Amino acid sequence: MGSLLGIKKFLVISCLILRFGHGYYLPGSFPHKYGVGDQLSVKVNSLTSIETEIPYGYYSLPFCKPPDGIKDSAENLGELLMGDRIENSPYRFKMFNNETEIFLCTTNPISHDEYKTLKERIDEMYQVNLNLDNLPAIRYMQREGFSVRWTGHPVGIKVQEAYYIFNHLKFTVFVHKYEHDNVVSVGGTGDGELMAPSNDTIGDGYMVVGFEVVPCSVNHDHGLLKNVTRYGKYPGTINCDPVAVAMMVKENEPVSFSYEVSFVQSDIKWPSRWDAYLKMEGAKVHWFSILNSLMVVTFLAGIVLVIFLRTIRRDLARYEELDKEAQAQMNEELSGWKLVVADVFRPPENSVLLCVMVADGCRILVMAVATIFFAALGFMSPAARGTLITGMLMFYVFLGIVAGYVAVWLWRTLAAGEPRGWFSVSWRVACFFPGISFLILTLLNSLLWGSGSTGAIPFTTFLVLILMWFCISVPLTLIGGFMATKGRYLKYPVRTNQIPREVPPQRFPSWILVLGAGTLPFGTLFIELFFIMSSIWLGRVYYVFGFLFIVLILLVTVCAEVSLVLTYMHLCVEDWKWWWKSFFASGSVSIYVFLYSINYLVFDLKSLSGPVSAMLYLGYSFFMVMTMLLATGAVGFLTSFFFVHRLFSSVKID
Repeated sequence: MGSLLGIKKFLVISCLILRFGHGYYLPGSFPHKYGVGDQLSVKVNSLTSIETEIPYGYYSLPFCKPPDGIKDSAENLGELLMGDRIENSPYRFKMFNNETEIFLCTTNPISHDEYKTLKERIDEMYQVNLNLDNLPAIRYMQREGFSVRWTGHPVGIKVQEAYYIFNHLKFTVFVHKYEHDNVVSVGGTGDGELMAPSNDTIGDGYMVVGFEVVPCSVNHDHGLLKNVTRYGKYPGTINCDPVAVAMMVKENEPVSFSYEVSFVQSDIKWPSRWDAYLKMEGAKVHWFSILNSLMVVTFLAGIVLVIFLRTIRRDLARYEELDKEAQAQMNEELSGWKLVVADVFRPPENSVLLCVMVADGCRILVMAVATIFFAALGFMSPAARGTLITGMLMFYVFLGIVAGYVAVWLWRTLAAGEPRGWFSVSWRVACFFPGISFLILTLLNSLLWGSGSTGAIPFTTFLVLILMWFCISVPLTLIGGFMATKGRYLKYPVRTNQIPREVPPQRFPSWILVLGAGTLPFGTLFIELFFIMSSIWLGRVYYVFGFLFIVLILLVTVCAEVSLVLTYMHLCVEDWKWWWKSFFASGSVSIYVFLYSINYLVFDLKSLSGPVSAMLYLGYSFFMVMTMLLATGAVGFLTSFFFVHRLFSSVKID
């Protein structure tokens, strides 16, 4: 009877969860109902260019400013770190109110400096990024018979030696009838709404499901604009032809801006409004990447299986069947991993540094798995700007407890359980990678500050990052280290001789094999790496986190297998100095990632101009490569460490 009652409670709770689950969308953005005639406000983001990768503020150019002043929108930490600066704009619409030939403003005469800046921004192909109800403005172009879509529109265009500015924008807003059933009632401005489930009848309204823009260059007659106020109707006809250009930028002459807007009712539902930005391209390529990785994993798994089932078991069986005298004779006759039994656990050089790097690698790996997992579930969608970077930062900060624990646990294992020195190890973990990151960030930020870019992190944000480091990350790392002093450590199954055994000379340097081992993990990653690099540097939206999560799991598996095989090969040639080699056997994939980034810079970012842009690219690439070195190196080292421990635990030593 009790079990039956429990089942009924479970069913009731499940039904309630499902019932309310229909009323909510995944985090990122929520539907906002607009009534007919309600005001819609367009917002502007930083000007961006794939030519320079240096963002600038929208109002750094002589554009029309809002009548009530420039105001920053609410931003999260991730937006600031990405260089996004969301501000209000003078463009205003009314829901389902089509308007044409709306005069916006006439600027002051273009000064010499403004003229020079405009020419530079046009030459560098800077794009104006507009947002409406959290949707970026999208632009369609016909190129070689194909429809190409872009987010934003160019500042202007250069024709021969003349510069033309796009001063008239033709907006098209696609709206969908607000659906009453199972939708949360929302109050707010469309970017950070308050939600409450509601079953009440809601009045008629519309949701924004699309936002398109067509830029035009129109030469306005300034004589007709003398008596026209802002948002008044232009007294002439404006012919918006995106192919023709007419408004030439000239020094000491003003520029007039105008716009038009039309509303179109669409069948696109609100949850599908991002489909136009996230259309799946190259799905077969992603699947090919996963299939390629699976083949590498299967190949390496076969090698590992042979090592375990045939080689090691056979050697152990023969070794244990002999008596002591025969074992001594066998040791004289045979070579291999059995002969380094008294040296295999000899502490490596720079053992503290190894503990620190492995601990930070574990921290980065867990952060990556958690971030990509939640992103694959939709909790860090592109609709929520900056949440991906914010999530990564939060995970990294709070995972300091993991880094501290792993570092001190490994340190105690190397020191045979001695807890002394745990505070020093924990402190070095807390400062090693964050310190290097802040150094790189400060150098790159100084370049952006010198360029006057919005990509430069504000000083207050820098202070916030430092406070997060020393007030949250460092204490958690020390707590993790202290917890490791009270926990169990891994005891070695064999004793280590005082005098180290001489490593026999090898035909080829072992480090060549270690560095070459990174090609296998890189083979599982390089296809997906192209999409990631295109997202970062070409402004494309990356959203296939499900594929990325699978590739990450395969990458970890390949790194573990490669390091295990290499470690076993080194032990078989009586090379007991496996510690650092196991770390770099898998970590060497970072070398090939860096070489790939150089290749991407030369062949895919040919248009990248200026030494500042190149230094930014190389700086961020080096930062990415270092994180990959630590994460993959930690995987390889821990796999080899537990493998060696298990292997020599099977050998009976008196």
